[in-house]
Amino acid sequence: MKVFPAIDIINGKCVRLIKGDFNNKTEYEASPVDQAGKYERHGFKNLHVVDLDGALAGEIVNLDIIQDIVSKFDLKVEIGGGIRNIDSIHTIIERVLDDISKLLNCGADKVSINTAAVNDPNVVVEGSKKFGSQCIVVAIDAKQSRNKWEVFTHGGRKNTGIDAVEFAKKMENSGAGELLVTSMDRDGTQVGFDIDLTSTISKKVNIPLIASGGAGNLDHLVDGIKLGNASAVLAASIFHYGKYSLKEAKEYLDTKGIPVRI
Repeated sequence: MKVFPAIDIINGKCVRLIKGDFNNKTEYEASPVDQAGKYERHGFKNLHVVDLDGALAGEIVNLDIIQDIVSKFDLKVEIGGGIRNIDSIHTIIERVLDDISKLLNCGADKVSINTAAVNDPNVVVEGSKKFGSQCIVVAIDAKQSRNKWEVFTHGGRKNTGIDAVEFAKKMENSGAGELLVTSMDRDGTQVGFDIDLTSTISKKVNIPLIASGGAGNLDHLVDGIKLGNASAVLAASIFHYGKYSLKEAKEYLDTKGIPVRI
């Protein structure tokens, strides 16, 4: 079991979005590089970084920040945001594979794909063939709509109407090695993961699933794993503001019978 801290970047700064709303965010004091260093000093070995500037622009914007993080710190970094959204079906795969290559070459361990995977699942097929499925994570941003969850793209701004559960299975079949499932309804609220969303998807797939969106205390991490059947949990605010340390999280999860790899 893994516990991930997360960094979202807008205008070159760390932010947290509330329910995926770019107009409802809290800016952090630390720069992304400083925050990554803080996480390393506190014992974390894994880090998830989302370039939300890139998600909006449709291309990687903060590559220099990402390169700084991976070159300075001993962290396994998973990166998403800005993997290109190209309108032409003839160029999208080539462009996306180029973006993945750039991120892996600058030191990323995994690359997460959202919008590009929705536009053309073949980018997942080809990416897993070229780089290995272990490097390809599909990020699914989902909001509840009536009796289902629907996939959102462009950093959670655009509703595709696609059923998130069916899409998750499709991404597994396309070669994704891992899923990062974020509840846009819960993101930044600290009221707990959407357990129904996480557990429903986890029952449909046979690849690791990272639960994201809503962690506010250590019991939420436990629920994400035990009730949501997630193989890993991701949190931002509870670690950034020092509410809990990695040591506290690890020890608490141990008491609940959940061994943690950092």
